[in-house]
Amino acid sequence: MITATEQNNMTRPILNGDTSDLSPLQPSVFDQSRPGALGVSLPAVGVIEQPLETLLQGVRLRGDVPRLPEMAQLDVVRHFVKLSKLNHSIDGGFYPLGSCTMKYNPKVCDFYGMLPGLTQLHPLTPDVDSQGSLRVIYTLQEMLKDVTGFDAVTLQPAAGAQGELVGIMMIKAHFKKTGQLTQRRQIIVPDSAHGTNPASAAMCGFDIVEIKSAPNGLVDLDALKAVLGPSTAGIMLTNPSTLGLFEKDILEISRLVHDAGGLLYYDGANLNAIVGVARPADMGFDVMHINTHKTFATPHGGGGPGCGPVCVTAQLAPYLPSPNAAFDGTRYFWDSNLPDSIGRVKTFNGNFEMMARALTYLLAYGADGLKQVATDAVLNANYIRSQLQDTYEIPYNRICMHEFVMNSHKQHAMHDGLNTLNIAKRLMDYGIHPMTVYFPLVAHEAMMIEPTETECKDTLDHFIAVMKRIDDECRTTPDVVINAPHTMPIKKVDEVTAARKPALNFYCCTV
Repeated sequence: MITATEQNNMTRPILNGDTSDLSPLQPSVFDQSRPGALGVSLPAVGVIEQPLETLLQGVRLRGDVPRLPEMAQLDVVRHFVKLSKLNHSIDGGFYPLGSCTMKYNPKVCDFYGMLPGLTQLHPLTPDVDSQGSLRVIYTLQEMLKDVTGFDAVTLQPAAGAQGELVGIMMIKAHFKKTGQLTQRRQIIVPDSAHGTNPASAAMCGFDIVEIKSAPNGLVDLDALKAVLGPSTAGIMLTNPSTLGLFEKDILEISRLVHDAGGLLYYDGANLNAIVGVARPADMGFDVMHINTHKTFATPHGGGGPGCGPVCVTAQLAPYLPSPNAAFDGTRYFWDSNLPDSIGRVKTFNGNFEMMARALTYLLAYGADGLKQVATDAVLNANYIRSQLQDTYEIPYNRICMHEFVMNSHKQHAMHDGLNTLNIAKRLMDYGIHPMTVYFPLVAHEAMMIEPTETECKDTLDHFIAVMKRIDDECRTTPDVVINAPHTMPIKKVDEVTAARKPALNFYCCTV
């Protein structure tokens, strides 16, 4: 049971589905338009009083004036502020989305990432006039080498997903260079892997070989041995995995794959769980990408911008995208002398502002701080897991890393209509963004939760109390959970139909 204090701290709990006090869907600017309302009034002097034909000098004008909304400036401002408040953000509330996590971005990173001297530099500026920016890029490359243990780094990929593709392209280039590509056509992917892993390998022309997890959620060594052979190009692993479990046999996995002639790809989505504590290269990996939004606090979501550094061993360094930032002891420059390069993968040389943000983060934390990041992320995840293990079923209930997976089996047993999606939607009524659901597929009715290292204990306690409250509702008022959310402008939707048959609307001006 929850305490009275915990209940009072909850955000707008709706026990009976009564939504009469809630505002309707925000009307559009056209619906709010009133004839004669003005946002700005300009004096009829100078060029303003001239006919449009004169001002536009020969441009053919349409006969009718476009239909534009008429609103006072204050009303326009309030309209868009209200719309902005409908968007959940990490700055506005808890965001326990596992795997592709939204992590708090320290404002100091934004400050330095937006310095005019950095943002206003044209990407085609000659090297001699770009020494400061080139130093930022080169320094970040060197620091990422230290953090990951690899020999070379490229910052050119625009996001983690593209970085993943680039890594597989480099593996392909290596086997083509060594004359093995016609034989080595298979990439091994565990069933708990990120969905982008098989997609990236398939886009590069490899065949995907999936291996099932062992009962403990880790890679099944017998299953791995059964598929290794002359056709093996490599294996793609996330360590810790999407189940939040560390592959304790990683050194044996590395030995087996290398003995078969394959390479190991490290999906860096979960690097924040081990950063400053362990290095992927030391585990035997040959190449990895880094999700800087997850580990080094650059923006994520909304289509970007992103940054997906790729780190490689000396064996794969010749295939890095070109050009790459270099330093000869005197000056920084773009090095295009990479004859075996896979080529350019991004217009210009990547999203520079994201690099500046990531470097700021690394400099602010330092080696000891990064280790604290990892240990706090692991601590927070295990705290939530331990507090909810008696309320929700946790299929792999042991010490986890940065995230863990639970399910809704106990709640479904209370009422046939209850499932993971209902619980996730109900969280929205309490001002908390839903966790990742139904992934990884290896865990039935999965709810993947990652609090990250930035959340305080009060926030974690609030989340735990809300999850227990929802469990009580599943027992006493299940329809409230089944029909959630109640406080959103748009209520429960048919998500499958929405994804497969989207109904897209737009406003068209009357001309």
